Amino acid sequence: MNTSVQSNHVAALIVAAGRGVRAGGEVPKQYREVGGQAILRRTAALFLDHAGIDRVLVVIHPDDAELYRSAVGDLAPRLDVVAGGATRQVSVRNGLEALAERGVTHVLIHDAVRPFASAALLDRVIDALGENDAVLAASPVTDTLKRADASGRVDDTVSRENLFAAETPQAFRLSTILAAHRSAADKGTAFTDDAGIAEWADIPVHIVLGERANIKLTMPEDIEMADRRLRQEALLRAGETRVGTGYDVHSFTDGDHVWLGGVAIPHDRKLSGHSDADVGLHALTDAVLGAIADGDIGDHFPPSDPQWRGASSDRFLAFAVERVKARGGVIVNLDLAIIAEAPKIGPHRDAMRARIAEIAGIGADRVGVKATTNEKMGFVGRGEGIAAIASATVRLPFEEEA
Repeated sequence: MNTSVQSNHVAALIVAAGRGVRAGGEVPKQYREVGGQAILRRTAALFLDHAGIDRVLVVIHPDDAELYRSAVGDLAPRLDVVAGGATRQVSVRNGLEALAERGVTHVLIHDAVRPFASAALLDRVIDALGENDAVLAASPVTDTLKRADASGRVDDTVSRENLFAAETPQAFRLSTILAAHRSAADKGTAFTDDAGIAEWADIPVHIVLGERANIKLTMPEDIEMADRRLRQEALLRAGETRVGTGYDVHSFTDGDHVWLGGVAIPHDRKLSGHSDADVGLHALTDAVLGAIADGDIGDHFPPSDPQWRGASSDRFLAFAVERVKARGGVIVNLDLAIIAEAPKIGPHRDAMRARIAEIAGIGADRVGVKATTNEKMGFVGRGEGIAAIASATVRLPFEEEA
């Protein structure tokens, strides 16, 4: 940031006194929520979190004190607030007068319903204040412009060369813009923005590049769009969801119990395998590893390795869960389907859910276990073995590609 303004006292003045009738809703648009937070709170936080801003003042409608307190919540102690007037111009002047009493030297004036201004944009505006008394964030006009008559008939096409769409923040040396506001008030001259007042007062206005994302939330569709955008961004920050699947099958051999889902179930045979042949935990292990694209159970526990002979399969699932945790992820859900003619799974379902949940370190309400027969068809239907299909849902931190 330009050091030439660092010795000054820079404030942000957020204009939030309007009624916002075009946006619809039961409350003024600055108090509507997008992404779970009031628009005004999001906008105020932009300036409170910026190192170049020393003070933030919000101008509100005199009738909105309760709405304001509810919207800004715990940010209130860090904000100044003053009452606005009948027009935006009067509200801004009230804010400027209050800031002048607080020793502010430079001010950024910003619409409360522009919650998407970036820190980089604020940097550009503050830097430009080092050499200019008036700074306007604006973006070049890229759409073709038409001028129409009262009936909607096009009169002509307007050249977009050197045309810019004005945004906020608009920044000024406070004494300069306050004098211009006072003069405009004395003469009863009305303007739609503060850069317009500066131009009228013959104050040179310097443009810095704005941001197309820095939109003003004016219409209902604007607020709906902003809500969708913020919720999608929140999902990305929370992480990405992955789903993996697993399948395993083991044949029967001589024995007196089978291991399924980490539970020993009495039976007239057991499942044959290098480990304890728990098809349920094997399928779940592959599902978890598949969700994080980390090979399969055979890669990590090859049957050719004698150390896994007779191993308890809970070690395999626990290993896969740890691989998820090592990536900063969490297990969201595990679902297991067992295909068997016998033994009966129903009496043991809750015990299996509890054991799988224990191994995975999640609640049993995140584990599903179900069973079906193969309707006497195929090797399972002939009672030659048991198969299992599993799915795992995990959430990993979102990682941007390089």
